[in-house]
Amino acid sequence: MGDLLLARHGETEWSRAGRHTGRTDLPLTPAGEAQAKSLAPLLAGRTFGLVLTSPLVRARHTAELAGLTGAVEEPDLREWDYGGYEGITTADIHRTRPGWDLWTDGVPPGREFPGESPEQVGERADRVLSRVAGALEEGDVMLVAHGHLLRVLTARRLGLPPSAGRLFRLETGTLSRLSLEHGGPVIAEWNTRP
Repeated sequence: MGDLLLARHGETEWSRAGRHTGRTDLPLTPAGEAQAKSLAPLLAGRTFGLVLTSPLVRARHTAELAGLTGAVEEPDLREWDYGGYEGITTADIHRTRPGWDLWTDGVPPGREFPGESPEQVGERADRVLSRVAGALEEGDVMLVAHGHLLRVLTARRLGLPPSAGRLFRLETGTLSRLSLEHGGPVIAEWNTRP
């Protein structure tokens, strides 16, 4: 059984500012490009039976700069649809909605984006985990995507509800590894940088 490796894309202008960046397709900053390139040594010598990436440019470009080849775009790896909170920081949301929590409250619909509940993001994460199950039987699998989506996916891999993703802070331009211990899923590495 292989390991499931997760790479969060490198920094963007909005991730640096703490703005919720779901469907808005932003490029990496120069610092984000450097973060993505720094993942290459961590991946050197590994062979992946499957490499999947979010269709958004910040994830695809991260995969390219990290030296990953043969990546296949997976629509279910796109980031959480933040609906009416797209582009807004948590601090700004709290000014009008004190106590709001993404992980339990979800988001309101927006003009351009309908928004998703934690359970809807969990359903997408479950589909990705089903898709990679066969490839994991043969070896390692690599996913390049986004912070909140990968946190939900980690929770689901560990058998937890989507809202448990709140427990797994994930930095930009980092590598994480989910593995098995005594037949059960575990976090083997988290937020690794060279």
